[in-house]
Amino acid sequence: MPRERQVYLLDPQDLPPETIAVTFAKTSRSPQSFRQIAAELTAARSADFHEKWVVGYGHASVAEHAVLHIAVENLSRLAVESLESNRLASYTEKSTRYQQWGPDDFFIPPELDHHLLRERFVDTCRDLFDTYTRCLDPVLAAVKRETPRDPEETEDAWLRRVRPQGVDVCRFLLPAAALANVGMTINARALEHAISKMLSHPLAEVRAIGTEIKTAARQSIPTLVKYADAVAYLQSAGERLTAQSAATSQSLEVLDPGDTPWCRLVHFDADAEIRILAAALYRFGRQPYAQALAAVQAMPPAGRIQLAQAVLADLGPHDTPLRELEYAAFTFDVILDQGAYAELKRHRMMTQTPQALTAALGYALPRRFVAASVADDVCRALDSAHQTWAALAGFNPALASYIVPNGFNRRVLINTNLRSLMHFLALRTAPNAHFSIRRVARRMAELVQQAAPLLGAYLHIHPGETWQQVEQDHFETTA
Repeated sequence: MPRERQVYLLDPQDLPPETIAVTFAKTSRSPQSFRQIAAELTAARSADFHEKWVVGYGHASVAEHAVLHIAVENLSRLAVESLESNRLASYTEKSTRYQQWGPDDFFIPPELDHHLLRERFVDTCRDLFDTYTRCLDPVLAAVKRETPRDPEETEDAWLRRVRPQGVDVCRFLLPAAALANVGMTINARALEHAISKMLSHPLAEVRAIGTEIKTAARQSIPTLVKYADAVAYLQSAGERLTAQSAATSQSLEVLDPGDTPWCRLVHFDADAEIRILAAALYRFGRQPYAQALAAVQAMPPAGRIQLAQAVLADLGPHDTPLRELEYAAFTFDVILDQGAYAELKRHRMMTQTPQALTAALGYALPRRFVAASVADDVCRALDSAHQTWAALAGFNPALASYIVPNGFNRRVLINTNLRSLMHFLALRTAPNAHFSIRRVARRMAELVQQAAPLLGAYLHIHPGETWQQVEQDHFETTA
């Protein structure tokens, strides 16, 4: 008699995460069902298993079956960056669009305890938050004037539509010290790596959060994160590369940001489209890859168009394209405001290399600050933050990032494949995306379509504007 298929959950309310991980691990050698394996396990036996196999023999993949949901409250948005830099996890954080910050909602780094700059740091934060609060009503009034209510729209629906647009503008004033809450879902293997990275971080806040996460996690997975610790390699590599980068910069001409494009496609595979089409043929055929590649190279343009249609023509707006689109890489060097970077970093399947958050590249100023007649006040607060950043950077460059508001620009190197790009561009060119990230996404889309016109024609980019229009409509200045 054929065995009946079984599909069921191992309930984390009934079984500890480490026990679930052992249950799944044992199925490779045990003929028993998962329920039978779990019934024979205790917390102590699970710990012994992990101590031997995961820790002792390095079978770390077993730890991926132990999943935790971790709530982290009242950490700075600068610390959020470190926490969310771990790719294999899911995060939800306090939104700068739908929530507002109070006058004391900022973190004071312990490195400033008993330091002469502490008072200046606090005063600058309070000034930024006070300016943020003062701007909310006049900016919202400007948005209302520019966004008339639709004839069939209720007052409440209209307010729900326009209020986030006002907050989207005022967020440019919030410093990286602004507090946030983050919910994180992560497996034990990834968590151990995350904790080690945080314990190796130059900022005391991030190291303290790493210790606190480790303490909280050990309540559920006492064995799997027990040995998470600072990594000397991460610390020494960062120190050496910082010194070498500084030495290299001294021997080179420092370019003004205005002399270089703010978004450049610095590298892409010249044969990107051919490689993708060949990989698609390979997947659904029987020939070696070299033969599939030669076939696509020999095709006339009409043949490649037909093949591209087969790969992408029926792709719906919410469909995931074939994985073969990952065979082409694109590398961008981008200058974008910190608020836009906060949205970019959510796309963790990309490889992102951000430079340190500084005030050195100037700030972007939304037009609605001008329309609301608060631009002078905003620029005064941002210029004051720049001066405080410079003073703090002389004491501790990493610490100085706390005072930098969302409006200031930052460099980020992005390496991604066409599949990941298609998701990013569809999401971030949508009308409800923040105008800062829409500008970036539309410029990246334009560059991809120039580099790979055949497949770039199938990008799901929302119509109706260009990156130049976004810049003209929403920014008084971008640097």
